[in-house]
Amino acid sequence: MKKIALFFIILVGISLRIYSQGCLEPLGGSSDGAKIIGYIQPQFDYHFYGKSASGNSLNQSTFKFNRARIGVAGSIPYDVEYYVLLEASPNAFGHPYLLDAFVSYTRLGPYAKFSLGSFKSPISLELNTPCNALHTINRSLVVDELTPNRDLGFMVLGSTDTMNIFGLETVNLFKYSLAVTNGTGVIGLDNNNGKTYSGRIVFTPWKHLSLGASFLTGKYKAADPSATQDDEKTRYGFDAELRLGNLLVQGEYLHGDDKGSYTVGGGCGSTPEIRSGSVLRDGYFVQAIYSTPWNLQPVIKYETYDPNKDAASNTDRQNIITFGLNYFLNDWTRIQLNYLYKAEETAAVEKLNDCILVQVQVKLK
Repeated sequence: MKKIALFFIILVGISLRIYSQGCLEPLGGSSDGAKIIGYIQPQFDYHFYGKSASGNSLNQSTFKFNRARIGVAGSIPYDVEYYVLLEASPNAFGHPYLLDAFVSYTRLGPYAKFSLGSFKSPISLELNTPCNALHTINRSLVVDELTPNRDLGFMVLGSTDTMNIFGLETVNLFKYSLAVTNGTGVIGLDNNNGKTYSGRIVFTPWKHLSLGASFLTGKYKAADPSATQDDEKTRYGFDAELRLGNLLVQGEYLHGDDKGSYTVGGGCGSTPEIRSGSVLRDGYFVQAIYSTPWNLQPVIKYETYDPNKDAASNTDRQNIITFGLNYFLNDWTRIQLNYLYKAEETAAVEKLNDCILVQVQVKLK
């Protein structure tokens, strides 16, 4: 009986539209006061790099924390919610730091909620999937490279809730989220008068199908001290999600246009490298997840990312196929196993760089 109940919890979890400002699912406006939230993700990585010219193994392995996060969330009468989350794991910054921290006014919910603080930028389906609800251990490369992760600013978000259209009851036909932010992330201080504008809308014409679109545009202090104009960044993307019984299929495309400078790398807990110049980039992913009655979720994911669309050749395009298996011990504990097959665009530059990732996740109860 417990296995059957857990199966339905998993199924409902992937069937609901996950749309997260922070790193965890919303608490639903509980008035029970402050609640401790968080989770830890200890992980083992093994990377295959072949052998050196002298025959020595170049393979690398490491134990690490992908994430270790703790915080509090709750509500205050009347119509005020708060959410604070700290990243405590070893990371590129070298110290714990404040990840999410925002206050929300919810009087007009679910049609409109107003938030002020640091939160995930409202762009991309996969970015706005809570980190503890990702179907693969890592987000797609295109999402890590082209989305700004978190920022400081103001956001308004909401949905149409339940509506009757042509005699049919429709839940959340539209969801939206709009934000004005500094554009410098949660660590960096605001360094110019420009702001970044981003938004996302999700249309659910059928209970099994959701279609989304995202955008972001902003100006930033030039990375080159000799530049006379601000750098510019533009992003847009489209995504779709299909849910049929126990099967979930997701896909997303993202396009990036950077003028003056651009960043390479980034994502959760890592520092992006800033490079001078302008660049066009894009990529997409498609993944399928199936929930079985045995608390197992097989996952397969294909992703491709072009870090420079203006390059004379496509040899720098990166393609990754992830074969995954998720096992749920209970409502709070999940084990993930991923094998990443990384294929360069042409066989002429194919190199050994596949990896195996194993992660155990425990949510605070």
